[in-house]
Amino acid sequence: MEKVKCKEYYLAGFVSIITFLLYLKSLQNDFVGWDDNFYVTANPYIKELNLDLLKWAFLDFYLYNWHPLTWLSHALDYYFWGLNPFGHHLTNNIIHALNTFFVVVLTMKLFSAWKDNTSRYVERTYFKEHGGVAIGACTGMLFGLHPLHVESVAWIAERKDLLCALFFLLSVNYYLNYIAIINNKPIENRSSSRLLYNKYLLSFGFFILALLSKPMAVTLPIVLLIFDYYPFNRINSFKTLRSVSFEKIPFFLCSIGSSILTYFAQKSGNAIWEGVPFPTRVLVATKSIVAYLWNMLFPLDLFPFYPYPRGASLLSLEYIWALFLVIGVTLFCVYISKKQKLWITVWAYYIITLLPVLGLIQVGGQFMADRYTYLPSLGPFFIIGLLISWCLQKSILLQRYKTIVMTLISAIGILIVVLMSYLTYNQIGIWKNGIELWSYVIKKEPEKILFAYYNRGEALSRKGRCYEAIEDYSKVIALNYQEYSKVYVDRGLVYLKIGKIEPAIADFRKACSLGNDFGCKALRIYLKDGS
Repeated sequence: MEKVKCKEYYLAGFVSIITFLLYLKSLQNDFVGWDDNFYVTANPYIKELNLDLLKWAFLDFYLYNWHPLTWLSHALDYYFWGLNPFGHHLTNNIIHALNTFFVVVLTMKLFSAWKDNTSRYVERTYFKEHGGVAIGACTGMLFGLHPLHVESVAWIAERKDLLCALFFLLSVNYYLNYIAIINNKPIENRSSSRLLYNKYLLSFGFFILALLSKPMAVTLPIVLLIFDYYPFNRINSFKTLRSVSFEKIPFFLCSIGSSILTYFAQKSGNAIWEGVPFPTRVLVATKSIVAYLWNMLFPLDLFPFYPYPRGASLLSLEYIWALFLVIGVTLFCVYISKKQKLWITVWAYYIITLLPVLGLIQVGGQFMADRYTYLPSLGPFFIIGLLISWCLQKSILLQRYKTIVMTLISAIGILIVVLMSYLTYNQIGIWKNGIELWSYVIKKEPEKILFAYYNRGEALSRKGRCYEAIEDYSKVIALNYQEYSKVYVDRGLVYLKIGKIEPAIADFRKACSLGNDFGCKALRIYLKDGS
């Protein structure tokens, strides 16, 4: 495997700068309120950098999660920026740009290993010498500019996605460097001594940091085994499988520990859905696998919240089609792996990295989310980059119409980048603030996502737009008041802001009758005052 050259680092830097510039618009965005309040604006634990912060971050299942490094990151932002959203967005943008840089570098390294083990595709000088640059640039552009990733970057509360990906990519990078060192050594020998190599220890260290940022990194040990299988061809017998698996024991132990902590954290808040039958969850998971791929190719109908589907069944054509497609692609990749291992490697990476968020253990009311594709999208993006690079190679080798074909391919590439940037720019605007976000959701799915009215009502109330907030709260009550007893309290508080005491008392009384303790407390206070 060849080392990445300085000029290729310049390419990675160029792509990351373009990514950062595109996301400058998000620096004008506010906190959206959706989890931003719990993570930052109303989080009392991040206000001071002290030992209490460390104790809380590592020992508390706050919000039914365990990602201490993410909490420390938010605390640092609060220390430097307070509640100015500019600084919090700036940190997200910088991390996303860094991630894009490492995506380009890793893609070129993986291509180098791939071409070294796939001679039939590298006979032509152009592809051998410049294919990695083209693939790295294309994959990096797709990763950095694709609108699917806006949710992870423009939503401050999703800092955990970015941090996890940063350390995930760094861990893979040092693992590739470790492979380069031991590539000429017998893989069956001295397994224990190899674990002391600096590159291996750095890879393991960054993996721990990824887990401390978000537990989605638990799949990394399997991802490394996938790379061992191909493109590094380190697994060709049970003996070699056992040897490379031995290297991953520390990784697997940490993954298991993180998974256990995450399960108990989610369980502590009853965040895990237990009423959905497992066959239904499998059907919904296969649908999301296909839907994510569709959104990567045609990101025209992205949505902040995809509600869990009701009535998923094998009798439904959309689920049958998704199930057969996933099974068909898997069988095709297995079949063709005898001649070309690339396809099963990419498909396995895509499925494995998605596995924690496919809903086989369902958490929350959504069945998919754009942010879940942040790392899994690298597989499909690599294939797209490979195809573009192959087209460029073919056009260069043409005897006739060479200039016309290359101009056409370049024009199509530029058009794709411009369209992606345009869609991403617009998508960033959706996350401008809570009012814009939930207005978009309500416009797309009126009366379907009930909490959208509630969240917009809260955002309007914070901005002093009380009459509009009352309208949204009233809409929630009209649609399904039993699930939202708290909305009576919130509407009552808004009524108080505008001096309407009697409607406020009526709302507090109703909230109390529905078992809302805060409503009862507010009712006692105002009745005691004689209001």
